[in-house]
Amino acid sequence: MSRQGDRGFDPFEPSTSSGYRKKPYSRSESEYSVKGVVKDVSQKGDASTSTYSQQSTTEPVKIKSESGDVASTKETRGRRRMETIFVTRPATLVTKKGTSGRHIVLQTNHFRVPTVPDWCLYKYRVDFEPEETRTYIRKGLLRLHKEKVGAYIFDGTILYSSCRLPDKVELVSTRQSDDAPVKIIIRLVGDMTRDDPHYIQFFNIIMRKCLEHLKLQMVGRDYYDALNKVAIHQFRLELWPGYITSIRQYERDILMCAEITHKVMRQETLLDILSDCYRRGQDYRKEFCNNVIGITALTDYNNNTYRIEDVDFDTSPSSTFSMKSGESISYQEYYKRKYNIDITNATQPMLVTRSKPKVRTAGQGDLVYLVPELCRATGLTDNMRENFHLMKALATYTRVSPESRIDKLMRFNGRLRQETKVLEEFNDWNMKLDRNLLEVPARTLPCEKLVFANNYKITCERGDWTRLMQKARLINSIHLRNWVLIGNHRDYDAVKKFLNNLSTVSYGISFRFEQPQMHWLRDDKSSVYAETLEHILSRNTPDLILCIVSNNRSDRYAAIKKKCCVDRPVPSQVILQKNLNGRNAMTIATKVAIQMNCKLGGAPWHIECPLKGLMTIGFDICHDSNTKGRDFLAMVATVDQALTRYYSSITLYHSSEELVEQLCTSVCKAIQAYRAQNKALPRYLVIYRDGVSDGQIPHVYENEVESLKKKLEEVYYGPNFKMIFIIVSKRVNVRLFHNRTNPPIGTIVDDVITSPFKYDFFLVSQSVRQGTVSPTSYNIISDNTGLDPEMIQNLTYKLTHMYYNCSSTVRVPAPCHYAQKLSFLVGRFLHRPPSTQLENKLYFL
Repeated sequence: MSRQGDRGFDPFEPSTSSGYRKKPYSRSESEYSVKGVVKDVSQKGDASTSTYSQQSTTEPVKIKSESGDVASTKETRGRRRMETIFVTRPATLVTKKGTSGRHIVLQTNHFRVPTVPDWCLYKYRVDFEPEETRTYIRKGLLRLHKEKVGAYIFDGTILYSSCRLPDKVELVSTRQSDDAPVKIIIRLVGDMTRDDPHYIQFFNIIMRKCLEHLKLQMVGRDYYDALNKVAIHQFRLELWPGYITSIRQYERDILMCAEITHKVMRQETLLDILSDCYRRGQDYRKEFCNNVIGITALTDYNNNTYRIEDVDFDTSPSSTFSMKSGESISYQEYYKRKYNIDITNATQPMLVTRSKPKVRTAGQGDLVYLVPELCRATGLTDNMRENFHLMKALATYTRVSPESRIDKLMRFNGRLRQETKVLEEFNDWNMKLDRNLLEVPARTLPCEKLVFANNYKITCERGDWTRLMQKARLINSIHLRNWVLIGNHRDYDAVKKFLNNLSTVSYGISFRFEQPQMHWLRDDKSSVYAETLEHILSRNTPDLILCIVSNNRSDRYAAIKKKCCVDRPVPSQVILQKNLNGRNAMTIATKVAIQMNCKLGGAPWHIECPLKGLMTIGFDICHDSNTKGRDFLAMVATVDQALTRYYSSITLYHSSEELVEQLCTSVCKAIQAYRAQNKALPRYLVIYRDGVSDGQIPHVYENEVESLKKKLEEVYYGPNFKMIFIIVSKRVNVRLFHNRTNPPIGTIVDDVITSPFKYDFFLVSQSVRQGTVSPTSYNIISDNTGLDPEMIQNLTYKLTHMYYNCSSTVRVPAPCHYAQKLSFLVGRFLHRPPSTQLENKLYFL
């Protein structure tokens, strides 16, 4: 809880009381020198080996390293355990490659590591006597013995080396600060051979060292080039370019994936944010806490990042704390003495964060204090993302074209191969890096055909059919008779013109509607909209509500949607006033007409699907933006053969157990809705699950998939169901290039850069006007349908054409995209599940 007591109007009023442990985050340097000898104490060791052979199975398999864990030396350091490798590629799968489409060759942002060293890695535990808790001091004391130890990687506790040292080695160093000898004891605890599944992770450790040699700065987990930052002065932002690298075992080779990234740094300090909150009045403390708690802040004096957990208004820079020596000192004096920084405001509150624990199992770390004046926020707020001009300015630098991205990647590769220290690091470990981007085989699937009324078909060239469909009749059109339009009277002329445009385009697409009942408001406050809606809906329930709003204020939008989705369930449409008669007025009117028809239960088009009895399901999860710990599971499923009618549900959950239970319940409800529509159970269930990271896949399989199988056995009276469970990932670092441009729509990559442990593929289903297109990754973790990879890939691509909110393809299959849309509506605006009266309509479109 933030301390927000009423203590006057001055936001910087000082206080000396605090319930937190007062400890500024800093690192005091210590000089050290070495004088010592390497002594072979013992030839006894505790080395153990590990073996691994790639397994293929119908069920996922966890592959664990058998190399010994390091025993705890102190309470600050515990056991280290690497993540397991989860194999989802079934043994019965002969190939995961499809065959249809035009074969092309692409370049990708991968570099081959051609000469992979075949060394055995030896794992050592390093202890210090007397005990030294500061990692950087431990590293410095050991670094002075590099000639005797050889090439190594040391994290402060564990040392990895390709050199076989004696089972126990003692080194002696002396600190110049106190002239005290420090004994370094290195003990062999195990080894790691090339067949160990975690062997490859060591290359990533080496590569991160190489990035440090390039003078890159680590912010969070990634490295950025602060020297080449770009200042965007009009928005008080800085953009730091950076790189994300990952070395992994792919289908046949070990490759390094390198991606260009950017970090947004704000030039304003957190003290500036506090001052803005104070100037705006109201409850400035609550507003400041809402703005800073949970964000990541950068401290320029030591270039570290911290997650802000709380604000302590009872402590200020003039408050004192006790150092390790027992001396009592104020924060102001400490920063002056340590960093020669003068803190100008002595009454500002302090930010609370935590120090990073030495190891993952060592707890949460100590509470530490930061000064707002010395902290800068990183990343973008929701308000910033809604600022069109700001995002456009950022896009100039962040949306890198394929040609420019290739050039940047080649320059990065050149820097790695030309930097002396990097070359020394590579030589120490007998590593090399290919100088050219990797070429991969790919296929471009044929253009899809959309079917409209009277069997009229449109071929989707380049993934867009906006103009082609303006006169295509909707396949399922609803006659809108009783509906209400709410707007401001000053927009009367614009509304009339919009209704004329709507009538014109509706005639062409055969969407019939009567003239609406119009209600004109005196102003555009959210309370006025809510009162008007309550007045209208309490008397009778129209088929649809259309609201014209002056801008995209979230409070007004939330008020409208809460009234129409929760209190008085009715399909609703919200339109910005500027879109009524803009430059693309006819196109906008067409899209609005299609949206309104879909929200009433109609459908504009469908795809040609070869599978009979198919039901597709999309899942997504979201967090409540108002209340921490409140999470929602959204599901949207098709319930007809044409894949045009949908059933949706969204439920609140508080734990992983509740999530599994709600997922199973939602699928069963969708199956019953399908049965009610078709008088039969679906033959095939294709489930697309979004919102899952690689580390969560074992949990998803062991809990969600296995529980769902048991539930389906009850519904189908035995194991008679056919289900595919696919993990959808949009946030991937893979980029694809075709002749230095973006690859064409429908490009499939299912070899070379896919994983040997997964049943996976990449699909480019969307076209972008600016920047480099990002493929979507699909990982099939369970499949008992017997469908070949060709069918699954084609079905996935077809479903990206079925999102009715736009006349172009989307990045993920439509049910998955609908689930994202529903979860966003509830998590951001409604904060509670909508009425079940709307579950058979696309009211959230």
